[in-house]
Amino acid sequence: MPDVAIVGGGAAGLSAALFTAKNGLETVVFDTDETWMHKAHLFNYPGIRSISGSEFMELTRGQVRDRGADVRVGEEVTDVDPGDDGFRVETEDGEYEADYAVLATGADRSMAEDLEVDFADDGTVDVDLDTETSIEDLYATGAMVRDEEWQAVIAAGDGASAALDILSKEKGEHFHDFDVPDDVP
Repeated sequence: MPDVAIVGGGAAGLSAALFTAKNGLETVVFDTDETWMHKAHLFNYPGIRSISGSEFMELTRGQVRDRGADVRVGEEVTDVDPGDDGFRVETEDGEYEADYAVLATGADRSMAEDLEVDFADDGTVDVDLDTETSIEDLYATGAMVRDEEWQAVIAAGDGASAALDILSKEKGEHFHDFDVPDDVP
């Protein structure tokens, strides 16, 4: 049973997975591989001079897998159901239970609508500063929480924010993720 189920494998979902997996939480990412990143070319992503969106996705998926996440490309989530002990995530291939769920489905807000989370007046998913929705332990990231202000760096930051909040809850104190050279495998 994963601790964290992430629905969407773009910049936001993979960023959340990177932080949670590298810090010891069992993490699964459900990635339909339909991210807008495949249409992008990154010239303005910190640390990257120039890279195609598809190449970025391949490298980032590898990095996330290397840190221990289970990235399931092609396994589409059909339903997320909150319960007393976390979330039940259904796909055509199976059913999963997780303590936390992160929605990272780009501008597709249909799953958030099905979950009946609160929405803002502009039609975006209403979240707090850590991207948590009106449902406890359910996070929404990236384009679904921003009205037409979509960008890979912002989406990745939203994913990291969700992950740090999850890690803080798990640790019982504010969690800071700063690596030093001795920490790098």
